[in-house]
Amino acid sequence: MRDMRDTLRSTFRRALGLENRRQALRQGKLESIPAFESKILGNTRDVTVYLPPGYDDRDDRRYPVLYMHDGQNLFEPHRAFIPGQHWRLREAADEAIGARTMSPVIIVGVDNAGPSRIDEYTPRHDPAKSGGGRADDYARMLLEELKPLIDSRYRTLGDGANTAVGGSSLGGLLSMYLVAKYPQAFSRAAVMSPSVWWHDRAILRQIDEFTGPQRPRIWLDIGGKEGADAVAGVQALRDGLRAKGWNDASLAFLEDRRADHSERAWAARVRKVLEFLFPPA
Repeated sequence: MRDMRDTLRSTFRRALGLENRRQALRQGKLESIPAFESKILGNTRDVTVYLPPGYDDRDDRRYPVLYMHDGQNLFEPHRAFIPGQHWRLREAADEAIGARTMSPVIIVGVDNAGPSRIDEYTPRHDPAKSGGGRADDYARMLLEELKPLIDSRYRTLGDGANTAVGGSSLGGLLSMYLVAKYPQAFSRAAVMSPSVWWHDRAILRQIDEFTGPQRPRIWLDIGGKEGADAVAGVQALRDGLRAKGWNDASLAFLEDRRADHSERAWAARVRKVLEFLFPPA
């Protein structure tokens, strides 16, 4: 009987310790840059900055930076495209950093500009869609306007080797375009459910023409419930990347057969994305 009591007491203590560790999970913090103005794009947007746990503990540490598109959907449930269905990106980063399965990073959530989103997130004008083609202007906004502000305000590692981009849908297409067109500026990319179909799959031709000396680190994924054409397009993108020299160390591919095209689906796998792009040092 005493052995049983000791076993139960030990089990209870372990469970209590686990609960205390969960309660003690350190949290990052969010800061807002409201109405950030871009002269290049001729508009304004809000920007949200996630600072990892421990950022304020010491002033001599600098961090990689991940620039994420569609910032409205990332951190705050009331601002998401479907209210309440946000990515819980802050929680995912906190948990991964706390578990030491990723390195601490600064995440910059860049809101889309509403009606200008399609134009800014697509590399070429698509006559069939009557729009698009301002991805290079968007890249200039990031590199010439927003990034200098972030680098001056926060303790960043400002070189291209420590700068990443990420997004989903058209934001995934944009991220793939940016990391392929500007690999010296963006060395990592989260390419989630990318809209490969844009302009007759022009992104596949861009990858086929890629001649960069190094292969940026890329996370690529798709949901099985996003439609056969979407799945086939992303599989073709995966195959194109592998044909150009990406391997398992530089390219992670996930096809989640149960996932659809939604913020909820992307939220479910975003921690894996962070852990691949920013593995623990």
